[in-house]
Amino acid sequence: MSIYTEEINNISDKSREALFQFAEASDSKAEETAYSNYSYWRSTWQSFLKNRLAVFLLVVVCLIVAFTILQPYLPQQNSPTEIYLDDQTGLQARNVAPNAEFWFGTNSIGQDLWSRIWAGTRTSLLIGCVVALVEAVVGITIGTLWGFSRKLEVPITQLYNVVDNIPTTIVLILMSYILRPSISTIIIAMCITGWVEMARFIRNQIVILRDREYNLASKCLGTPDYRIIIKNLLPYLISVIMLRMSLAIPFAIGAEVFLTYIGLGLPISEPSLGNLINEGRVLMMSPDLRYQLIFPSIVLSIITIAFYIIGNSFADAADPKNHV
Repeated sequence: MSIYTEEINNISDKSREALFQFAEASDSKAEETAYSNYSYWRSTWQSFLKNRLAVFLLVVVCLIVAFTILQPYLPQQNSPTEIYLDDQTGLQARNVAPNAEFWFGTNSIGQDLWSRIWAGTRTSLLIGCVVALVEAVVGITIGTLWGFSRKLEVPITQLYNVVDNIPTTIVLILMSYILRPSISTIIIAMCITGWVEMARFIRNQIVILRDREYNLASKCLGTPDYRIIIKNLLPYLISVIMLRMSLAIPFAIGAEVFLTYIGLGLPISEPSLGNLINEGRVLMMSPDLRYQLIFPSIVLSIITIAFYIIGNSFADAADPKNHV
């Protein structure tokens, strides 16, 4: 030990200053050490982008939605409700095969099928999006109260039993008979019972999560119930909510097609995918007129499959269990 002591004593003061520096405490440096730039939504989006098929279908859906909105304002577009006449005969241009003037042909009364398909897609997407949004808001609100509040459990359970035992088809048929067939009638009919499945699923998930230790600790510390719901419970259900909403859109479109099939859908003057498919179904056995069923069915299939795959992929990406 004496050898090391002598060597240290022989070191000059300047050498000591070069070897040793005083450490100073800094609050700003301490905050930077604890900082994390993690973002849940950025992580979700990055995970979603890894699924190339879902990304491709998302682009396709965005293009379809954008085109349905812009299509009436593009040049050389025909009216979806106007009946066109044959220049040579002066009669209605009925069942004209696809050509340079009518890209998807015409229907049995001389209306342009190209314009009617995009107008019908616009109508069906409007119905699907509004129904999905209403079902999500009502279903999440009622399901959360149903699962979190023990006082509301009995009355909401009775309400659920009443609404759930009414067949959706009966509600759709009765509303179509009572009210004038229109877009608002179909939306109201679908929303009357559409929230039930969402509310039941949210309630079951809330019951599983509400009595966990961190929620009990938050309640003991005096955290308001609404903050526990918003901060502790609903973030775990984002993936499920997104999946349910994405599936509600094609379901609503399919319900509109079903109502039209049984004769209770939108009036013929209102283009929709349901009306177009129902008109094409009558001509399905005629090979020359089968295009009137094929074109709207392709658009409907693309939208339905795309929303299903996008919803599943986004639900997996948004699942908190997949985030670290």
